[in-house]
Amino acid sequence: MDCSHLDENVVITAAVIMGFKWRCSVCSSQSSPWMCLQCAKIHCGRYVSGHAKSHHEEQKPHHCVCIDCESLTVFCYACDEFVVNDTVACHLENIRTHLQKLNSSLDDSTSMDHTKENVGLCRQNSNESDGSQKKRLKKDELASIRPKTSGLRNLGNTCFMNAVLQSLSNIQSFCAYIKQLPSLDQTPNKKKPHLRRDKDGEDVLLVEELRKTLVALWQGGKTAISPESLFSVIWKVVPRFRGYQQQDAHEFMRYLLDRVHTELLTLQPYPNNANSPFIGPKGKGTIVTAIFGGILQNEVNCLICGVESKKHDPFLDLSLDIPTHFTAKCQNPKNGETVCHLTDCLASFTEVEELEDTELYMCSNCKTKQRSTKKFWIRRLPNVLCLHLKRFRWNLYYRVKVDTYVEFPLTGLSMNRFMLNNIHETRNSSGGSNDYDLAAVIVHHGSGAGSGHYTSYASHEGRWYHFNDSTVTSCDKDTVAKCKAYMLFYVRRDIKLPDHLMPKN
Repeated sequence: MDCSHLDENVVITAAVIMGFKWRCSVCSSQSSPWMCLQCAKIHCGRYVSGHAKSHHEEQKPHHCVCIDCESLTVFCYACDEFVVNDTVACHLENIRTHLQKLNSSLDDSTSMDHTKENVGLCRQNSNESDGSQKKRLKKDELASIRPKTSGLRNLGNTCFMNAVLQSLSNIQSFCAYIKQLPSLDQTPNKKKPHLRRDKDGEDVLLVEELRKTLVALWQGGKTAISPESLFSVIWKVVPRFRGYQQQDAHEFMRYLLDRVHTELLTLQPYPNNANSPFIGPKGKGTIVTAIFGGILQNEVNCLICGVESKKHDPFLDLSLDIPTHFTAKCQNPKNGETVCHLTDCLASFTEVEELEDTELYMCSNCKTKQRSTKKFWIRRLPNVLCLHLKRFRWNLYYRVKVDTYVEFPLTGLSMNRFMLNNIHETRNSSGGSNDYDLAAVIVHHGSGAGSGHYTSYASHEGRWYHFNDSTVTSCDKDTVAKCKAYMLFYVRRDIKLPDHLMPKN
């Protein structure tokens, strides 16, 4: 939002900011450091001990604007919102530029110090195990790796959008296709009935802004880019995401993909082929359905007469419950305790379930509503399998978070046991391997559905990276495997796309 408190509270200049490790002046924590832009004091954020907010409350009505020393986002406690505007003299931009340089130099010096420290320790302590030395050197190596992609600035609780965009940008088949699209602003098309127009009568194209954002991300020239233009279009085409409230990353991804699918159908119609395994609903498809689209078979069996009804439902992702016998246990299982595995969630999704009395099935044979069972099979698997773990549930009048750890494989997720194995019914399937490897993970940090923070992990050229808004850092596989996933993106080992959707080299 546009903050009216900048002129009075952004007092310091870049010259007074010295290079040192960011540390809270109260509790000495190095996590989530925020700098007051009136006095330059460092305090920790509200998700640590909240000393930055306490500092403002002690100094009211001043000292209300602060900047995150790592992600460079600016927040105003008086407005209780993130700040997207700047002063006339561009003080915030100058401070951001200076902090970026300091952070880069600090990273380099820290890496060198760690290397010297390792050499010294190896000389002084010859009894140190080889495993400890290798672990420390591996950590230093990760810290020195510079990512090829940029971060995304937080425009005010837009971490949900940033996490989804970074995940999609690391799904190579999808990202490469969108990036190579021609500028759709200039695409001639007289009939665009599904496209929303702005106040000037111009077509608002979300896919065009998505293309520009993905291209900018992989140019790698900046530490972070601002997705402001894309967010502005999202406000216009999806009104529910207007404002700066925290939103659900899964809901956002569904709205984003649905909108991209609709626009591409209008702008670049998919070849009409009824036998194609890549078609979407109503026999039409785009790169969205070709990559994320699968088909479920819903089987309902009448318990009175035994008549079975089958229905085919297309999907772009699967929402999985975490089994209740795991949610009742400790959130962080100790050694020896049973851990919930992703396959447990998939098994729960596909197991036979008896419908409640409020969901009685209208049997075509009995001509009345009867007790029945329901079961899902996966009839056709997508090229990219997106799995959403239902971590938010209603408890009386409010939603609570299920913080149970779910173990998931980084490679080799086999979907064979969840597939419909009737060869006759699946003869039009796209075939190929049913083994998947993890490409990206979205994590929700915090306890509430309408609060907290989203980050993501993604794999690129064999390395894993952590995307936290403006900050992109290299990490190891163990860090990814230990996270409490909210959304998982698995890529099929034997990915198959129609020829006209294959990225051009």
